[in-house]
Amino acid sequence: MSNEIKEKLITDDSLIQISICLGTGGVAAGARDVFNSFAKELESNQVEAVIKERKCRHKVHQTGCRGLCALDVLVDVLVPGMAETSYARVTAAMVPEIVQEHIINKKPVEKYLVDEAHHRFFDKQKRRVLQRCGVIDPEDINDYLATDGYQALAKALRIGPEKVIDEVKTAGLRGRGGAGFPTGLKWAFCRAAEGDTKYLICNADEGDPGAFMDRSQLESDPHSVLEGIIIGSYAIGAEKAFIYVRSEYPLAIERLKIAIRQAKEKGYLGDNILNSGFNCRIEIEKGSGAFVCGEETALMSSIEGNRGMPKPRPPYPAEKGLWGKPTNINNVETLANVPLIILGGAAQYAQIGTEKSKGTKVFALTGKVNNTGLIEVPMGITIKEIVYDIGGGINNDKKFKAIQIGGPSGGCLGESHLDTPIDYDSLVAAGAIMGSGGCVVMDEDTCMVDIARYFMDFIQEESCGKCVPCRIGTKRMLEILTRICDGEGVAEDLQNLEELAKKVKNTALCGLGQTAPNPVESTFRYFKDEYLAHIKEKRCPAKACKNLIKYRVTPDDCKSCALCVKVCPSEAILGGKKGVKAEIQNDKCIRCGACLSKCPTKAIKVVDNDSAAAVEVK
Repeated sequence: MSNEIKEKLITDDSLIQISICLGTGGVAAGARDVFNSFAKELESNQVEAVIKERKCRHKVHQTGCRGLCALDVLVDVLVPGMAETSYARVTAAMVPEIVQEHIINKKPVEKYLVDEAHHRFFDKQKRRVLQRCGVIDPEDINDYLATDGYQALAKALRIGPEKVIDEVKTAGLRGRGGAGFPTGLKWAFCRAAEGDTKYLICNADEGDPGAFMDRSQLESDPHSVLEGIIIGSYAIGAEKAFIYVRSEYPLAIERLKIAIRQAKEKGYLGDNILNSGFNCRIEIEKGSGAFVCGEETALMSSIEGNRGMPKPRPPYPAEKGLWGKPTNINNVETLANVPLIILGGAAQYAQIGTEKSKGTKVFALTGKVNNTGLIEVPMGITIKEIVYDIGGGINNDKKFKAIQIGGPSGGCLGESHLDTPIDYDSLVAAGAIMGSGGCVVMDEDTCMVDIARYFMDFIQEESCGKCVPCRIGTKRMLEILTRICDGEGVAEDLQNLEELAKKVKNTALCGLGQTAPNPVESTFRYFKDEYLAHIKEKRCPAKACKNLIKYRVTPDDCKSCALCVKVCPSEAILGGKKGVKAEIQNDKCIRCGACLSKCPTKAIKVVDNDSAAAVEVK
């Protein structure tokens, strides 16, 4: 699909095209320096035939996120008469050579080219929502228009709101932000609600650790989200919409502002859109980073100027939402799917996916996997295909242990679930949820008890404190998990954890509290042996919990290079130089891992803390 998008952007095949990833990942890796270096080199070599006028004296094409963030900065070079070439991990220092050899001498610099992993990363993806990401200039509406942008809006205004809702229903689109409620049904409820004033909200309050799906979409293809918002507003009868985006996303906010301004100038926003009589305005509301504001009632409370705290339901937002008016809330990815459905038709959209989970799903693939980045896969693909085919397998040839799907509200699935298909129902049956799309891969060195503790710590910190089950229940669960990780767990802790998990799940006020026990329940369900080892044997099988391990130097492997001594922050290592073997004082060692990573001969080993006392667990 991206190749089709690229072809639509090429208006003159005699022009050299250079595209540079300037999403947040690219910028963090130095993309702005690369951009400026290309502009400088092209000018100094008097290379003028470079597509895309930018807001500077030079002509270089910027794009958003390409997906394979592990290879940033990514640069594509297309010279007339030659195949397009992609370079990985480009720095400003590499640019003069690329310009001289590739653009002027027409000989690609092979040592900088992407490898086969780059191509395998995309083989099993179906990029529909992300089809323009990494291809178009996100700050130029003309790129969007050249690739069928806003044609779905024009079609929606022709066929009418009821037909729009029917198409979304028929397509089988389910909400991409959590539980997967049917989007068309949600729109129908809001349209049928009484009231002349209605609102639509785009939920871009992406708070899951390791998640960056919404941010990348807004940075790379903001108009697709705007088009979805406008179509959704038209369908439910709303003339005002809000994008609630966390303030930690400055680049996404900047590009949204540009896109909104350009859409107004072109007549796709504002009064009498495309001479249809329909009016629509979009405002950006910046959140302050509270995870609970991803919950729709807390989000609306924040927009109203109040503290973001959940409210009991019913009434549901479709009946009584923002300022007491009927309100529809969808997340970024859900709304970005809408133009695809309306323009291509529901039948075409529903060809991808499973019977009950249509279309594709965008995931942020992170953790102990070789190819980290943003992926879009067809519903029904297996976890194994994501980890090993797209993700390229586990770092350093380690063994796969688990994958956390759905963020803090999701669950950890182990090796026995590698063949589980990615769809709403299969994941719930396995003990996880689709969530918004966080996907964290863990290897054999990961302690699953500590992972449960980590997510519970996050949830407890982010709890708004309104209801007792979430405020107190998660606190007690965190205390138990911390105690177990510290080697102080007792037999009763396991039963108490299970009981607390059930009570919090059944009695918490909002979705945050109700799903908070998921990581604990799933790790306990599939990795109970690790809990037992921590309590019964006072041992961490993964050798990750600091109170249950110690570092030891293997004398025969120590070369007395003193590197470990130099990096130790607690001065816990004796000897290590002038022929004297290193020796670690474990009473001073803080288990930071600095010496472990620095030792060139791997003489430092992590071993069980044999001073820990065992306890009987039935």
